[in-house]
Amino acid sequence: MPKRFDAEMQALKTKVVTMGGLVQEMIQTAMEALVARNKQLVAKVNELEDQVDRFQVEIDNDVVRLMTVYGPVAIDLRFILMTTRINTELERIGDQTVNTCENVELLLSEPELKKLTDLPRMSDTAARMVKESLEAFSEKSTQKAAEVIKTDGEVDALDDQIFRELLSYMIADPKNITRSVALLLTSRSLERIADHATNIAEEVIYMVKGEDVRHPEVMHPDASE
Repeated sequence: MPKRFDAEMQALKTKVVTMGGLVQEMIQTAMEALVARNKQLVAKVNELEDQVDRFQVEIDNDVVRLMTVYGPVAIDLRFILMTTRINTELERIGDQTVNTCENVELLLSEPELKKLTDLPRMSDTAARMVKESLEAFSEKSTQKAAEVIKTDGEVDALDDQIFRELLSYMIADPKNITRSVALLLTSRSLERIADHATNIAEEVIYMVKGEDVRHPEVMHPDASE
């Protein structure tokens, strides 16, 4: 029984990592669609979302069966519980990428507003955070998870920078507003993707150490005094 349980746990981990790979591909493809102004790539993102949704259902079903059949405890229980949370985070990342594609379709129907530099950087960083958070999950590495959490600040800084730049475009000419807003919403979706990757990293730390790092000011209210 223990060998079978271990094999099924490994299979569950493999599904989560595979789902994560699809989500990373969605992020990269959506940004490529915008930069290359290629509407066909938007359709590819939607196809990938269908696969991600199927993985979400499969993983949830696997978790329920493992809990029912084996009644895991301690770190195995934390692994399974965090897998359900990570599964949800990945599905939400997929949803944010689909939201990005809706804005991409609008942008492709209009002339290009500006050369894109910061959004691709932001997308690359967010995709890397997802990749590294899943590596932390697969390797049970709290060090890698901590690095992902630190990187979130880089994405927030880019989001702020993009907001300021696009605000200046809107002030300069009202004709820029529609395209600027679409780019702002794209930036905001990427910022949220980074937040979901950060959540995964925090869940990995809890899985490995049993330590909740989501709200340190709540756990340690005297730390800031």
